[in-house]
Amino acid sequence: MQALTSLEISGLDVYSKGKVRNVYDLGDKLLIVASDRVSAFDHVLPTGIPDKGKILTGVSAFWFAKLESVCRHHMISVDPSDFPPSLGEFAEIFRYRSMLVHRAERIDVECIVRGYLTGSAWNEYAESGAVAGRDLPAGLERGARLDKPIFTPSTKTDEGHDENISIKKMSGLVGARPTEAIIEKSLSLFDEAVRFAGERGVTIVDTKFEFGYLGDELILIDEVLTPDSSRFRLEETQGAVAINIDKQFVRDFLEETGWDKDSSPPQLPGDVVAECSRRYLLLYEKLLRERPPWAA
Repeated sequence: MQALTSLEISGLDVYSKGKVRNVYDLGDKLLIVASDRVSAFDHVLPTGIPDKGKILTGVSAFWFAKLESVCRHHMISVDPSDFPPSLGEFAEIFRYRSMLVHRAERIDVECIVRGYLTGSAWNEYAESGAVAGRDLPAGLERGARLDKPIFTPSTKTDEGHDENISIKKMSGLVGARPTEAIIEKSLSLFDEAVRFAGERGVTIVDTKFEFGYLGDELILIDEVLTPDSSRFRLEETQGAVAINIDKQFVRDFLEETGWDKDSSPPQLPGDVVAECSRRYLLLYEKLLRERPPWAA
C-alpha cells in the first residue's frame, strides 16, 4: 500500500498548504484534504504513512460530532456527495480524507491542554518549576499526572517553531475576554474527551485545540484530538506495558537515530511505518469501536 504524500489538484485555489493538509478555497467554505505526510520537529519526513490522512479525518469528524454540545465546530461534512458538484471528478481522491468546513477567522494561538507533565511542558518545568507562567508543585517527575489539567498556550506559526507563551501574553495577543472564553472551552472539551476516551481504555495525555470566529461565535476548527495533535496512551492490560498510540512513536524513533533536527530528516524504515500505522489504526478502532470503512 502506497502513502499519498502529494496532493496536486488542478482547478482548485489553494488557501494554504500545511505540513500534512492542503486547504482549498471555496469562498465562504474551505475543503481540508489530509495527506499521508508525517511531520516531526518542524520537518516533513520523506516517508509517509499509508492511510494516515484518512485516520486523521475520521477521528476528527468523530470528535467534532461527539463534542458538539460543548463547542460548535466548523465541520459541515466528510461525505464527497455533499461537496460542491464541481468537485465530483475528484471524489475518489477526497473520499475518507477530506472535510468540508465553514471558513472561520482563525485565532493564531495553539490551545494546549495537558493532563500530564510531558513534552515541552516538562522541559519548561525542569528549568523553572513553572509552565506557561504558572508555578507547579516542586518535585514532579517527567510524565507525572497533574492534579488538574492545565491550559498552556503557544504561538501559532505556519513556518518555524511555535513558542510556548504565558496566559498573560496570550491575553495581550487576542484580548482578555476571548482568552477567558478559549480557556473555558478548552478545559471543558478536554474534560469531556478524557471521560469518554477513558471509558474505552484510552488515556488522553495532552492535546491541542484551535479556535476561530464564525461571525461573532467562537468555534472549534482545524483537527481535533487526532494522533497527530494529541498524545494518547493505551492503558496496561493483562500485564502488558502501556503504550502510546500517536505520533510520539515516530518522534521517539527519530530521537534514537541521533538526527540533529536541522539537516534533512531520515527515511522511516518499513517496520517503523508499519508500527506507526498499526498504532494509528488501533486508536481509531478503540475510539470509534469499528473498522474504518476503507479497511472493512
